[in-house]
Amino acid sequence: MKLQYQNIIIRNATIDDATILYHWWNDGRVMAHAGFYDGLKISLDDVIEQLKTENDPKEKCRLIIEIDQQKIGEMIYFHRSTKLAEIGIKICELTYQNKGYGKILLSMLISELFKYNYKQIKITTNINNKRARHVYESLGAKLHQIEKDAYKDSRGQLQTAYDYRLNKDDFQCFN
Repeated sequence: MKLQYQNIIIRNATIDDATILYHWWNDGRVMAHAGFYDGLKISLDDVIEQLKTENDPKEKCRLIIEIDQQKIGEMIYFHRSTKLAEIGIKICELTYQNKGYGKILLSMLISELFKYNYKQIKITTNINNKRARHVYESLGAKLHQIEKDAYKDSRGQLQTAYDYRLNKDDFQCFN
C-alpha cells in the first residue's frame, strides 16, 4: 500500500524500517499513551521477525508514515473479517504530535480501507488517551464498548480500553 496526500506518505513498512521501529517501540515517551512507560523492551531481532509477518493485506499490514520524506510514525491495519478492519496509529516523533496530522492520516487510511469494501473500521485506545478519542469521534467513530481490564500496562496495572467503530455512512473525512 502507498497513499499520498500533499507531502504525506503512508507506505508499507519494510525490513529497512526495523531500526526506527525498534527505537520508537522502546521509547517510553512514545509508548506511554498505551501504558508502556518504559517502552516495549523488544529486541531489534524481534522487530525484524515481526515485520516479516506484517505485510499481508489479508491478515495485517504495518505501515510507515512519512512527512517531507521523514519517518514520523506508524499505522497498522488488521483484516478481522470481510466486513471489519481494525486500525491503529502512532505519531512517534513528538514534534509532529498535536499538529492535526492524526486526523489527516486516519482519513487517508480509512478512505482506502472503505475502497476495499470493508463496512466498518474498529479502532481502540486507552481510556486515558483523550486526544485520540477526540480525533476518532471527530471522524464519526462511535463508542462501541468499554473493555475493562483489556490489557496490563508495563507496571502490571490493568488498563481499560475504548473500542470505537466507524461505519462508512458516518465517516467524516478531514477534507
